[in-house]
Amino acid sequence: MPARQGAAVEGSQAMPVDRPDLHARVAAQREQRAAASARRTRREVLRRDGVRCEVAGADVSPRTLLNFCSNDYLGLSQHFAVVNALQDAAARDGAGGTGSHLVCGHHALHGALEREIAEWLEVPRALLFDSGYAANLAVLQSLLGDDDLCVQDRLNHASLIDAARLAGCRLRRYPHGDVEGALRQLRSMAESAAMLATDGVFSMDGDLAPLRELAIAARVQNALLYVDDAHGAGVLGPDGRGSVAAAGLDAKAVPLRLVTLGKALGSHGAVVAGDADLVDHLAETARPYLYTTALPPAQAAAALAAVKLARRDHWRRERLQDLVQRFRVRAEGHGLSLMPSDTPIQPVLCGSNANALAMADSLERDGYWVAAIRPPTVPEGQARLRVTVTAAHEPVQVDALADALAVARDRAAHTAPSHAA
Repeated sequence: MPARQGAAVEGSQAMPVDRPDLHARVAAQREQRAAASARRTRREVLRRDGVRCEVAGADVSPRTLLNFCSNDYLGLSQHFAVVNALQDAAARDGAGGTGSHLVCGHHALHGALEREIAEWLEVPRALLFDSGYAANLAVLQSLLGDDDLCVQDRLNHASLIDAARLAGCRLRRYPHGDVEGALRQLRSMAESAAMLATDGVFSMDGDLAPLRELAIAARVQNALLYVDDAHGAGVLGPDGRGSVAAAGLDAKAVPLRLVTLGKALGSHGAVVAGDADLVDHLAETARPYLYTTALPPAQAAAALAAVKLARRDHWRRERLQDLVQRFRVRAEGHGLSLMPSDTPIQPVLCGSNANALAMADSLERDGYWVAAIRPPTVPEGQARLRVTVTAAHEPVQVDALADALAVARDRAAHTAPSHAA
């Protein structure tokens, strides 16, 4: 190092800069979360066997729990055809993607999966991503810029909100499900290119977006409607094509939609599907697509097998809907506070964070795993247990959960949570 530079460095070391300490900030924020019953801890799944999991944690001995917080809505993640496809492809093609799609990572299995999903959804084109989060970042960053507008439902998934912020566009949010509110926000910047983005099924409430009305609003305002259908694909609509198909809409009304592969389809990754020109544009420009390793071909093989099962096995959706309605009837009979949802996502409102944690603890003592969801994931004062029903559950298990929830509610009035969920 030159002498003058060395002297400057030594001088700066002798006079430390007085700036905020990040360790102190982290400690203070942790204390705030603890005071609000908002600490979060990970649980370790030691083994899965259908809807049962052997679960461990930092302060909890391993035990087997009946899982009612999984997004494996159709019960496909452990289906023998899906697992066999994964194993066979891994034995043949290896464990990794080896490169980005535009370098050497685009495998024939990736192309087959994209074509299968495009055919299933009745759209021209589909593009595979490593995750739904990355896919949402890709769509908004590739299509919107500094002078553009993105209008979103206030309860959209965090990835859509983050995507708009990273795109640099103007983000305007409207009250949940309020089509007039969406119109007002679109009209506020009539001179800008605009996208109207919404979840199809809202992940914490389980209700559906008013897609038909939003499609009209987007059309009259010349805005592109983008639907994140992570929790609708495979579950809703003809042949399980999702909330867009359930609303009777096509690729013209909804030029782009997101389908995740890690929920009802039981695998991993996500696909953006729709208008050919827009999808091709993403393939050439989307940073989360260009600058990351492709999904392992074996994962694509598993997802391909799952899509074929989801298209064919209509009984899975029928059974799932029967179980959802069975749960609602029994839970309402106990006076539990449910939200208006006919999807597999069945939130049970608890109010305070402490109450939600106490109920989750009670359920775990009785052998059930149900996640306590607290702010900022949901609004303040709306902590809940996010119950998810799957086609792999048995009717007797659904009945028993509803009964255990009623017991947990009553216990929570007299007990405090033993650990954070």
